Amino acid sequence: MQTSVKGEYALQAIFDLASRRPGEPIRIADIAQRQKIPQKFLELILASLKQAGFVESRRGAEGGYLLARAADSLTVGEVLRFVDGPGARGRQRRRDGATPFSEMWEQVDSAVSTVIDKTTFADLLRNWQEKQNKYVLNWEI
Repeated sequence: MQTSVKGEYALQAIFDLASRRPGEPIRIADIAQRQKIPQKFLELILASLKQAGFVESRRGAEGGYLLARAADSLTVGEVLRFVDGPGARGRQRRRDGATPFSEMWEQVDSAVSTVIDKTTFADLLRNWQEKQNKYVLNWEI
């Protein structure tokens, strides 16, 4: 799976927004700091994601970005394809034409597409929270 840095940052930004309270705008600086994304680059990414309808923005002192759709209706695949283009899911091949590996790589690409197209940001958030809660120490007796 080949994704660009921009694609990775877009996924991280949307995940960050999905992890916050719905309807509550988040400042770019806060997302950039938490996700370790250069703020200027994040501004460009979020502007692009806004044009595509993935996020929306609010102006003012209490402004920022928030998801334009529910996290359970937003898939990793659609975000990656928007940011990196429709061929984002595919491996980069060194040569054209049929090789002994061509069919296998097509199956790999298809399997990856299936996973990213079924995985929503709500799924990612739920899985991440379960993993994080598994390792929280409980000092109660």
